Amino acid sequence: MLLSLVLHTYSMRYFLPAAVMMGTAPTYVLAWGAWRLLSAVLPARFYREVDDRLYTIYQSMVLFFFENYAGVQVIIYGDLPKNKENIIYLSNHQFDWIIADMLAIRQNALGHVRYVLKDGLKWLPLYGWYFSQHGGVYVKRSAKFNEKEMRAKLRAQMKAETPMYLVIFPEGTRYNPEIPKVIADSQSFAEKEGLAVLKHVLTPRVKATHVAIDTMKDYLDAVYDVTVAYEGTVDHKGQRKLAPSMTEFLCKECPRVHIFIDRIELKDIPEEQMYMRRWLHERFEIKDKLLIEFYDAKDSKRRNKFPGKSVHSKLSLKKTLPSLLFLGGLTASMLLTESGRKLYVKTWIYGTLIGCLWVSIKP
Repeated sequence: MLLSLVLHTYSMRYFLPAAVMMGTAPTYVLAWGAWRLLSAVLPARFYREVDDRLYTIYQSMVLFFFENYAGVQVIIYGDLPKNKENIIYLSNHQFDWIIADMLAIRQNALGHVRYVLKDGLKWLPLYGWYFSQHGGVYVKRSAKFNEKEMRAKLRAQMKAETPMYLVIFPEGTRYNPEIPKVIADSQSFAEKEGLAVLKHVLTPRVKATHVAIDTMKDYLDAVYDVTVAYEGTVDHKGQRKLAPSMTEFLCKECPRVHIFIDRIELKDIPEEQMYMRRWLHERFEIKDKLLIEFYDAKDSKRRNKFPGKSVHSKLSLKKTLPSLLFLGGLTASMLLTESGRKLYVKTWIYGTLIGCLWVSIKP
């Protein structure tokens, strides 16, 4: 009986936020779709301003669960400017899309976050279509990477004067200690290419980073090089474990997340792809050293933290709770009536079908 209660309580910790985040998606898409239609005859910047505001509302609600509800402590090192900037955000890849939101909201730039995403994610119900509309860029790997298509998408964003907080994960896939073959292949490739072999990150790929920086070099203010580490991800033998999943995060199993930010001027980044590749690998060497210190330092007092000064940054409920109440209230109001419930279900069904059709036709 007691065990069943514990398991039920644990599942509810995840079910509530997951239900709200997924459950408000049709409401959000309907609001966005209505504005999309109304703004069809307006200059692009008017659409973008409201779209960014809508995105801020939804992601603020998401951050309520990932910060306020989960109670995670966010510890920031390095330089995070207070003012919003047009930037490219480079990070090691674990469970890290939420980290970009955490930093952006602290700069009042949450609506400006856009991602370079794996092409397969465009088929996500509702979200896949919307991310593309919000300025996200879907890319394929290796030989299938379409440079021309990515440049065209970024130039369109610049022409519309879209604020840019473009998130790129150069590793291409998540670092997962439970899949040693991926790590071994990454290390073998680095060794073959005469690059430093990395332990806690994968060998970065330069294509998307080079295209983004080269295309927007006169539009950007800086590049943020971000390194993320989670406490509680080392087992009793001192071996690194997988970063917390979305479920574990929401079930309050991640006590602290450590974020190291290095703001880099564009003039300090080589322009040619060959040299930028070396530069990017050197940046990941720095990440690797930070993570070795975090996870493997012989002195236990130096573990579970990055070097230098840090700030415990707590997110105010004022920035997240109003969005939760607004979207939750709209969704609840819709579900209270029969016509609202029908519209809700049709949005899931037809929104998904239209989205899949759209992304299959347009890049």
